[in-house]
Amino acid sequence: MKKILFLSSIVLASLVTSCQDEFLDSAPTETVGDAPAQTKLNGLYVMMINTGTGGTNLDHDDFGQKGYDIYSDMLSQDMVLEGVTYGWYSRLANMSAQVDFTRTENYKPWRYYYRIIAGANDVIDDLGGTDAVPTSDTDKYAMGQAKAMRAYAYFYLLQFFTKGYNPTEAAIPVYTKSQQPAAPKSTQAQVYALIIDDLTKSINYLNGFNRLNKGMIDQGVAKGLLAYTYAAMGQYTQAATLSKEVINSYGYSITSKVQAIRMIHSGTTASGGGFNDLSTPSWMWGYNLDVVNGLDLVSWWGQVDVFTYSYAGAGDRKGIDLGLYNSMRTDDARRNQFVVTTPARNYPGNKFFDPGRVSMGQRQITTDYIFMRVDEFYLLAAESLAKSGQETEAKTILKNYLQNRITDVSYIDALSGTALQNEIYKNTRLEFWGEGKSYLALKRNKATVTRGSNHLFLAGQSFSYDDERMYLKIPQEEILNNPNF
Repeated sequence: MKKILFLSSIVLASLVTSCQDEFLDSAPTETVGDAPAQTKLNGLYVMMINTGTGGTNLDHDDFGQKGYDIYSDMLSQDMVLEGVTYGWYSRLANMSAQVDFTRTENYKPWRYYYRIIAGANDVIDDLGGTDAVPTSDTDKYAMGQAKAMRAYAYFYLLQFFTKGYNPTEAAIPVYTKSQQPAAPKSTQAQVYALIIDDLTKSINYLNGFNRLNKGMIDQGVAKGLLAYTYAAMGQYTQAATLSKEVINSYGYSITSKVQAIRMIHSGTTASGGGFNDLSTPSWMWGYNLDVVNGLDLVSWWGQVDVFTYSYAGAGDRKGIDLGLYNSMRTDDARRNQFVVTTPARNYPGNKFFDPGRVSMGQRQITTDYIFMRVDEFYLLAAESLAKSGQETEAKTILKNYLQNRITDVSYIDALSGTALQNEIYKNTRLEFWGEGKSYLALKRNKATVTRGSNHLFLAGQSFSYDDERMYLKIPQEEILNNPNF
């Protein structure tokens, strides 16, 4: 039987039946006012997987971080909506939501991430405030997790709600206290400075912290978040250094070919594969789902996995862009992660799947959620090194990693400059398809992408990373309720 995580927080969550009316909640509904810091933090972790945390009761794309991983994969153009029987994500796919601030696609991630921020601020306030320096190990570990959670939320807000890195641009409001009047927009430079400060302190405070499970943030996860932050800012030396520390310091092994792909043997038997188990040695951060979590129809698995009872199995499949798929070398094992059908449609049936592999089979979700794996930092290190002029080391890391996916990696030796950077970017898109990372890479690389032939909308059209349709807009509710706008 799978170990049940955060049970005390789940019980607390069940005791609260409604949220505050204010647009920016002062604390997440999963917490109670006098709860100890770690219990409140556990409530924040539960919020990452709960339905309705984006402020809706009926929307079936409102289920925490993994819901917004689908948003970002679609914004990157790499995840294709291949059916609209039920219509979820159709306004993202046809790019109408991105230019209409009244649409709930803009509201839900805004509300979710600011609720995370409010809850993190609640914990930080209990520990003395943003500038406090905790003395006990217990308080240091709690402060470290809270600051990392706050930084995580601000980082994603900047990715979703700005065109790209522009330090002087007025971006989003910043709150560092749980009770604080509506704030004006801070510049990107100010928001990134807070993120860096939070994560730097988090890494320090989490030194020596042995978490109970991978659902909690530890020092390695905090370093990973900081590596992503520096990479988004174009500070590649710092990003490469942190990425290599993540790779070398915490004992994670890469996702092997057997773990990454369900392979067919002798025509009838299969082994391995399935990004569905938190115990996978490469997974750094995720959530161990069980029946007690109450997820079924409304979940990431329901939206993506044809072997789970929900939308993908009923026709609204999410597939890989065929242009991206066709860009894979013939000796790339990742081709086998996808089941390609006729007409030109496909689904990730050998990467993400309920192990029972019965069409529309899994109803109560027990397959796990992934938030971060160590493989990300091999490719982020290679990217950052290539961009900072250290191409020899970048190619060594890339070749060593890709030998687990591609039969002959010798072609990498001849790459340099833009060609090398493009190859790293392409492999980032291929390796992390469906994991919510491609949009971050799109923005870092200031890329232009062309939709493949299997897109239902705007097939064959190209979009630059800074196109108005490639990022979300501050929602109507914020503009109406914040007098500083």
